[in-house]
Amino acid sequence: MLDRWASRQAFPTARTMRSLLIQLSGAVLLCALPLGVALAATGGEPAAVTQVDIARCLTAAAGDDLDKANSACAEVIDNEKTAKGDLIKALVARGALYARHDQVDRAIADDSRALLLDPTLADVFNARGELWLKKGDKPKAVQDFGAALKIDPNHEKAKANHKAMARELERIGAQMAVAGKPSFNCARAARAVEKAICGNRELADLDREIFGSHARVIREARNPADAKALQREQDEFIARRNAGYGRPGYDLKKAMQERLRRLNGVDGY
Repeated sequence: MLDRWASRQAFPTARTMRSLLIQLSGAVLLCALPLGVALAATGGEPAAVTQVDIARCLTAAAGDDLDKANSACAEVIDNEKTAKGDLIKALVARGALYARHDQVDRAIADDSRALLLDPTLADVFNARGELWLKKGDKPKAVQDFGAALKIDPNHEKAKANHKAMARELERIGAQMAVAGKPSFNCARAARAVEKAICGNRELADLDREIFGSHARVIREARNPADAKALQREQDEFIARRNAGYGRPGYDLKKAMQERLRRLNGVDGY
């Protein structure tokens, strides 16, 4: 019996040999792998991620080279391995470059993506607000300027932009309040021509503009004599308008447009 046991230890079975070969093959393969991959395969530290170089993107954008920046920045922005901080830098740099080249929609897209990644960027909110303003979207512009000031109350550009927009919106509001209303009280309109002006928004706006322009030229007159002459001209226009309205061939709208052009500097004035 002892002889049979010694014989089995000296001469392994075929099954034992196959097991040893599989273990040896695995060890050789693991040794052949790069260190980072081998560690990952054995449950160790994951392989290090290669850092994406954004220098080419930033240099091309700073140099105002749109073609190079498009290529270099796309390599950074479209790379899944790009670190968040570098991605934001690339988006902001390319967005600013697009803005300088009047590619407004592309600039807004890059700024918006950067703000999604980091909503604390006051400069980017202000920059996007200026882009919305270029597109004529004043509500969104005001919203972005306000967001920039909320983050940084001392942001000089955002303060100036927000103040200018507040004045603009106030002016628009004032215009809307008087839109379609003439310079006089329609409740007291007695003449047919006055009632016609009150009943037509376009004529009412023309009348109000004529009144405003007349007040301006009187205010800017060089001396009392000039102011008196300008007032006499306005009185004559009103008299002709009142007398001419309703007669064959008289065009009230045309007469009012011509008067406004003269007041605003056309035909030698």
